[in-house]
Amino acid sequence: MTTRRATDNAKALDAFMSTKLQIDVMLDRLKPLSDDHFDTHPDEINWGDVGTLNHYASLLRQITDSAFKEGEHAA
Repeated sequence: MTTRRATDNAKALDAFMSTKLQIDVMLDRLKPLSDDHFDTHPDEINWGDVGTLNHYASLLRQITDSAFKEGEHAA
């Protein structure tokens, strides 16, 4: 039973690290995009850009609220 549990834990660790790597890659891609104002130019920003950015912020807020137990995830 101990061997099976160790194997299950190793598989879980592998799956966890694989998903963590996916998150790290996404975060690494988002930072330069944010630094570049999400490929917008100040003279060309319109309400559609505002809506898109609000949507991105909403999705990220769901993640951070869940991860930090804030907002609707607060205890």
